[in-house]
Amino acid sequence: MSRIVLASSNPGKLKEFGALLADSGLEVVPQASLGIADAEETGLTFVENALLKARHAAQASGLPALADDSGLCVDHLDGAPGLYSARYSGGHGDAAANNAKLLRALDGVPAERRGAFFICVLVLLQHADDPAPLIAEARWHGRILTEGRGSGGFGYNPVFLPEGYEQSVAEMDDALKNRLSHRGQALALLHERLRELRHA
Repeated sequence: MSRIVLASSNPGKLKEFGALLADSGLEVVPQASLGIADAEETGLTFVENALLKARHAAQASGLPALADDSGLCVDHLDGAPGLYSARYSGGHGDAAANNAKLLRALDGVPAERRGAFFICVLVLLQHADDPAPLIAEARWHGRILTEGRGSGGFGYNPVFLPEGYEQSVAEMDDALKNRLSHRGQALALLHERLRELRHA
């Protein structure tokens, strides 16, 4: 499995995956470069959506597929924006509007009740009918700031303050962010599972 299709068209995710998979020995092909459109995300959980995306990309390409579904879950909002993180404000991928809506929803909420976590579920399918997908999940805990800080990254990075840090994700350099992030952690778990399979 030296060539895999990455089931995402999100430019921010593609950049992160490019950095995270740089030393993997895999040739990672973004689905858009093969003319594959995004799958419809009809699942009710991050796991279901990641499976839908991976299966769609594997079916359309004939290649093994790696997909992620991720989002931000805020405790005070009962897990919202959750599955709808990318389209929280209505349109898809409007980070400024999504952040503004989130900050409005938490207006007046004290710091100790602004807990949140990013979640990433990765699914690797060897082929479209793979009955035993590799699944890795990771969470990155922190809290939501009262205003955005920094200009790096994408999505909710400016308003998310990771536990144990004084800088928002958007204020971190890419190397640190990729090491700490939900996506970086999930990919490390997936690498571990792949290693276990090779030595089983």
